Amino acid sequence: MSRRYLSFIKMDRFGAFNERVIGPFGPGLNVVYGKNEAGKTTTASFVGGVLFGWEEARGNRNTYKPEGAERSGTLVFSDRDRPDDDVRLSRVRNADGLQGDATLVQDVDKNTYQTMFSLTSDELRSLRKSSEVTAKLLTAGSGTGSSPAAALQEIQQRLASYTSKAAGASHSFENLRARKEQLREQIHVAAAEAERFKNDEAELAELAPQRSSLLERIEALNGLIEQLSATVSQLEKLEAEKVSLDEKIARLRRDEGEVRTSLSRAGSRVPAHLSTEAQERSTLDAIEALAAEEVKLAHSEDLARENYVTSKAVYEALLETTDDRQSIADARHKRRTQLVLSIGVPLVSLIAGIMLFVHGRSINSLSFTALGVGLAFAALMLAGAALIMLFRPDKVEEEREQRKQDALWVMVQDKKKYEGCQNATRSFEQRKNDLLAEVGLDQAQGSLRRARMLIEEAREARSDRDATKLRQQALMSRRHALQERRDAAEEQRRALCERAGLDGEATAAEVEALMTGRIRQRKSLLEASERVNSRHGELQAELAAARSLTKLDALKLEYEQVATRIERSSRDYARLLLARSMLEGAIGAWESVSQPEVYREASRLLSLMTKGRWTKIDMGPDGKLEVTARDLAVTGPERLSLATCQQVYLALRIALLMTATNVGRSIPVLADDILVNFDAPRRAGAAAALAELSQVRQVIVFTCHKEVVRALRNAAADLTEVPLG
Repeated sequence: MSRRYLSFIKMDRFGAFNERVIGPFGPGLNVVYGKNEAGKTTTASFVGGVLFGWEEARGNRNTYKPEGAERSGTLVFSDRDRPDDDVRLSRVRNADGLQGDATLVQDVDKNTYQTMFSLTSDELRSLRKSSEVTAKLLTAGSGTGSSPAAALQEIQQRLASYTSKAAGASHSFENLRARKEQLREQIHVAAAEAERFKNDEAELAELAPQRSSLLERIEALNGLIEQLSATVSQLEKLEAEKVSLDEKIARLRRDEGEVRTSLSRAGSRVPAHLSTEAQERSTLDAIEALAAEEVKLAHSEDLARENYVTSKAVYEALLETTDDRQSIADARHKRRTQLVLSIGVPLVSLIAGIMLFVHGRSINSLSFTALGVGLAFAALMLAGAALIMLFRPDKVEEEREQRKQDALWVMVQDKKKYEGCQNATRSFEQRKNDLLAEVGLDQAQGSLRRARMLIEEAREARSDRDATKLRQQALMSRRHALQERRDAAEEQRRALCERAGLDGEATAAEVEALMTGRIRQRKSLLEASERVNSRHGELQAELAAARSLTKLDALKLEYEQVATRIERSSRDYARLLLARSMLEGAIGAWESVSQPEVYREASRLLSLMTKGRWTKIDMGPDGKLEVTARDLAVTGPERLSLATCQQVYLALRIALLMTATNVGRSIPVLADDILVNFDAPRRAGAAAALAELSQVRQVIVFTCHKEVVRALRNAAADLTEVPLG
């Protein structure tokens, strides 16, 4: 039994399966059990696809190609003696071939695999091309470098190519003889014509110098005419260009005059002191300084004026307000009251005192006298106090006078400050006018705002002046460039005229007249050349067949080569016939030894499956299979029941696989539900036959029937069960 066996199946993308791993499998008998649509048939198809190529789409057949992806996967083959030594065979596209160690399957082709290694219930109904498959299996195990049956097939194909009439068969006897006869006729025609063309060759040789001379003269005239034609065209173009350039130059001169006038006007608008940006910046800086100073002085003057007006109003208010007049009247009234009281009250008290004193003396009353003295003394005291109050200064009046003096002093100070600010403003105005006059801004009339406007106008004028200068320079540059182009065109025109052999001042019409003369001269030469060429063409046409003279030797050589190839093909054909006879004899001798063993083994297996009901399978005289029953009745497989017919072909396949053990030793035998049509006893017999086969080859049975699993389990103690789904 082979050391290598299929241990794992990895379907990357195949049908509905994606990244699916099935296994591990054992080296002997294996059963893959799964329900319907679990993927048993898909898995069996995947193994054959990896080994021998994916099915191509034909009709409505399911090729298991996933949508939008390629079919791909890997088969892992393990070693019985070295478990870690795995071999992986994989496939993506058929064009890329089998990837991995292909020697595992190199001795089996796809047809043999599908017939012998991939078994289905449909395959068990017949054994197509049984003799051819038998020869392939038996002779593949002969120990030679290649199968004798394959070698015999190759020899048959090569023998057929020697007798084929197809155009591609280069060593076919029919093709070689036809070519030899064709060459003989061509050699005869070539020899007859060779002599006839010799005279024509001599005449043709005489015409050659004359023809060459005419062609040279015509070619020279053609060149001259082309040159003159190009000269005329170039002259017309140059003259038109000159006229256009003259118009453009004149237009540019007019534009330059207008620009000069504009430049003069723009220059007159720019003051002398503002002719440059530096002067403008300096003047603007001075104006900004004056503006800042003007604002400062205006602020100071406004503040001084406000202070003066305020202090003046305060002073005048102190002098003229109603409150002051009322205060003066009150003070006068108070003064009169004080004077009356200071005189009247003491005087009344004094009179009363004197009267009381006199009355007391008169009545000798001490109390009235004392009271009178007291009243007189009090009157004197009141009179003294009244005099003191009368002549004491009035503090309110003094405060009022002091406020008037202070207000007057502040008013005088504010007036002096205001007058000083006015003087400073007049000095600044003078200085401002002097500066504006100095920088040429007299038109501003002392207004800094107007001065800024004048500077802005000067800037615009200077910008217009500069733009006008640039335009003037551009116009001058364009005019100079156009003038140079015109001078170059004139120089080119002179050179063209001189090259044509004319005066440098010649016109296009004169060159065209010269060209017309050359054209008439060329016409006469063309007529002469046409006559010579006509004869030359006739001779050349007659001598065209003279090339056969150069082919004559080649035809003779090819004739000899064809004769040699016919002789060599005859020898090779004889060798191939001998090799075919020897191979047929060897294969017949080999089959005479191996084939009886196959039928004996198949007969034993059929008897095992049918419990002795059918005992023998053999090849009849007409080359068809014959099956012998227990009662020695002989019949063909086509007359048997479906289950018995399947058992016949299953026995024959198992016998072939057990006999040719050296063929496809590592390829597993895949059986997809081949026992479903067998009854229980015959199913047990078939399971026993598969168990025998598993002793020399790896067998994998796919089924969805538990009774099949039980039958296989009873037949093989080392059965490996792999669930699916």
